[in-house]
Formats: sequence, C-alpha cells, structure tokens
Amino acid sequence: MTTKISAKNINLFYGQKQALFDINLDFKEHSTTALIGPSGCGKSSFLRCINRMNDTISGCSINGEIRLDGQDIYSRDLDLVLLRASVGMVFQKPNPFPKSIYENVAYGPRIHGLFNSKSDLDEIVEKSLTRAGLWGEVKDRLNDQATGLSGGQQQRLCIARTIAIEPEVILMDEPCSALDPIATAKIEELIDELSQNFTIIIVTHSMQQAARISSMTAFFNMGKVIEYDITDKIFTNPTNQQTQDYITGRFG
Repeated sequence: MTTKISAKNINLFYGQKQALFDINLDFKEHSTTALIGPSGCGKSSFLRCINRMNDTISGCSINGEIRLDGQDIYSRDLDLVLLRASVGMVFQKPNPFPKSIYENVAYGPRIHGLFNSKSDLDEIVEKSLTRAGLWGEVKDRLNDQATGLSGGQQQRLCIARTIAIEPEVILMDEPCSALDPIATAKIEELIDELSQNFTIIIVTHSMQQAARISSMTAFFNMGKVIEYDITDKIFTNPTNQQTQDYITGRFG
C-alpha cells in the first residue's frame, strides 16, 4: 500500500509550551489508523496539524514536515482551500449547519463548484447520504432542518457533508464520544466501509473502538508517539511497557 501522509520530526508549540515532540508517522492509503492515549497527550493537536487547523490558533508554531502524496502541506505556495478540500474533518460534537439536510451536504460542492446542474447536485447529495448510511432515513425530508435529526444522524450527516467534496483523507476527532452505543455502532460500520475509498485517521478514547475499526494504531503519551504498529499487535503484544500499562488500564 502506498503512503498517503508522511509526518517527519513534527514539533508543535502553543506559545512557550511544547505539545508535540518529534512525531514521525506514515499513514497508508485507504486504511484506518487510530490515535490513542490519555487526555491531553497530543492526539488532537497532531490531527489538526494534518489539515493546518492549528494555523488558526494564535501563538501556535510548528516545525518538521508533513507530506500529502509527496507534497509539503506547510509550503508557502500551498493553497489552503485545496488542502482542506483534500483533507476533510469530522469533529467530536456533531456540528450541522443551521440549514436543511439537503443544503448541509450541498454546501461543499457549491463552494468548490463541483457540479454543472441541479440534477448533478441532487446526485452528489444522494450519493453522499447513501455512503453515510443516512439516505433511507432522510430522503423524504431533505428540506427539514438538520438540527432536528438525532445526535447519531447529525454525525452521519456531518460525515456525508465531508465526503460530498470527495476528499482523500478524513480526520475524525472522537466522532462517537457524544453518541449512544447504537449510533456508535453505525458510525463504526460506516468507517469500515469508507476506509475502502478514503484514508481515515481517528482519535478515540475507546480502546475497544480502536481495536474494532483500525488496521494501525499509534499510542501517544506526553506529546510523543510511544509505539506505532499493526492494531492487533499493539493490543495483544505491545513492545513498550508504557503501551502495555495504558492498554491494561494501569494509567490514563
């Protein structure tokens, strides 16, 4: 499998405080990688480096290199709009726009001019909602407000909105933490399907979830990657004692 994203020697600072130390990780195309570790250990900070969301935080600085398909995403001549079209993000709390279900999914394609006619746009909306496992539940009420959906449906709508512009990478920051077990199971099933076409990197606090949905797992602690390996190996036979202690619940 080809490497989709390569992070080399990433150091991240919030003002004087260093949050990430020498992060080196490669992510394969069309795979799901879980980032696990205790709260405040740098998982989400690292995730936000990949679509340059940290650029919006004042006093935040980064050095090192992140390449997407070989291109340095921190290079000066990189188009940020194009980067964020290639690297979609789904947040912890579902955040549908205060618009109709249809308009939520149509928003990205409209901004990026990805269609030629209303029927093209209708097709993108239907396809995205279908891929997000939501079409059957909402097809008769596309003009209803998205905020009227349940939490799990809202999160799947946010995933539909993300994939409507055909990104190559989807970043997910604890996408199930606000959801009940049934909604969580639906999102996990969806992640499994989407990983056939997208490269997915997910931050999760649930080790059971990481074990179920990812092929690779990176264990973070105190701003460092302690261990990165095939998920089965991380959970059954980790190399590092810290990983072993975290997985068996001795700390974290």
